[in-house]
Amino acid sequence: MSKRIFITGGAGFIGSALVRYLINETDSIVMNFDKLTYAGNLESLKSIENDDRYHFVQGDICDQAFASETIKSFKPDYIMHLAAESHVDRSIDGPGDFIQTNVVGTYALLEAARSYFVTLDEQAKQAFRFHHISTDEVYGDLGETGLFTEETPYDPSSPYSASKAASDHLVRAWCRTFNLPVVVTNCSNNYGPYHFPEKLIPLIILNALEGKQLPIYGDGKQVRDWLFVEDHAKALFCVVETGKVGETYNIGGFNEKQNIEVVNTICNHLNELVQDKPEGITDFNQLITYVADRPGHDVRYAIDANKISSELGWKPEETFSTGIKKTVEWYLANLEWCQHVQDGSYQRERLGN
Repeated sequence: MSKRIFITGGAGFIGSALVRYLINETDSIVMNFDKLTYAGNLESLKSIENDDRYHFVQGDICDQAFASETIKSFKPDYIMHLAAESHVDRSIDGPGDFIQTNVVGTYALLEAARSYFVTLDEQAKQAFRFHHISTDEVYGDLGETGLFTEETPYDPSSPYSASKAASDHLVRAWCRTFNLPVVVTNCSNNYGPYHFPEKLIPLIILNALEGKQLPIYGDGKQVRDWLFVEDHAKALFCVVETGKVGETYNIGGFNEKQNIEVVNTICNHLNELVQDKPEGITDFNQLITYVADRPGHDVRYAIDANKISSELGWKPEETFSTGIKKTVEWYLANLEWCQHVQDGSYQRERLGN
């Protein structure tokens, strides 16, 4: 029987990858509940927007009454909560939006989910899941060695990661106090097609094509674990379907790379793939420019994803080598999408990883 899945933030980067996967690869019926902020874009869902199993409602998770009404009308088996303000630099400039969406919004959605959950019969209650999608940034900063596990203490460094840590705690509290059946996932840095151009990888690609500087924070030696977004979408469905209630699963790509390595790799692919380079540019690597580091910049994140691998059988299909090549090729083939998602409020400043 087809599962009915209510997704918040389904027009965002990870959310749209999840929606596309569910419609294309499963028989799920999907409701996409999205506020459509600057980073949410329905163009990322054009390939499936006319499918009979896909539905869209524009809404704000902070509007508890409307969220509750929509959930009760749709009657989901699963709620998958991805809606969030997610950019570290923006959280430093304006923390208030992050507290409102990530903390207050998650509280409102939990209450909307709880008011729906109590109306279900026992069989439906046993099957229901509230899946909260979070980030490895809640764990703070790693040293040169070691990995984040599900038992790593929280130590957030930025207003963004603190707001996500708070939302994680709320979700677990609703499970413990109100018996809402939840699962939580914390993921590493995602990349891939349809990524909003303020993030490192699409920013570097698009700036390079225009002959602009490629800004690198500090010395560029910050380390991130990179996860191809389509692998992440498959992991999320795996967790909501087979994860154990109350458990947390870390999702990583097993791909630790320094930021400067990532940028050099992109430049090397562009050097090979782009014949008509900007005037005066013979090698895209020459555009790399080091800029002042971000305040409180975490030096290293790295995920231990062995729990989801051993208990649920998920593993990433893409290596960084295969995934980054696919990503560069996608952007080169979809420059029109990039133009459409930029509405003038963002002009490719360096904002986040």
